[in-house]
Amino acid sequence: MQSIKVADYYNHRPVTFKANMSIESAVEKLIQSGQTGGPVVDDLGTVIGFVSEQDCLKQMLNSTYQNEAHCVIGDVMSKEPLCVTPDHSVMALAESMQVNKPKMYPVCDEHGKLMGVITRAHVLLALDKHLHDNYAPGKRFV
Repeated sequence: MQSIKVADYYNHRPVTFKANMSIESAVEKLIQSGQTGGPVVDDLGTVIGFVSEQDCLKQMLNSTYQNEAHCVIGDVMSKEPLCVTPDHSVMALAESMQVNKPKMYPVCDEHGKLMGVITRAHVLLALDKHLHDNYAPGKRFV
């Protein structure tokens, strides 16, 4: 199972955010995309953070109480996101998801440039496919 790689299952076209984007704009993107969060990238496509629905919810709630809304993604994003590479093991990622609990990881090259994202749903799909392939009728185990 260690041979199952992130490269075969990640989303190559995730919704991304910029640090100077308003929370309101980011929320609209999240709602329209159905993503629960996404990587924050600079102008070169390098991952500089990660923003989640929870981050936005917290800030919007605070803004409502304070009756002001001039916050940007850079103010609420996680500044040290957990990233994986395309050759990362899906099994290792599944184990990491149990401990660290992010629902989504940016997939980056060796320079930190965003290539896509992988979610728990992608990991479940990979594990399910692998299990079905191994238990297919007529498959022989040694």
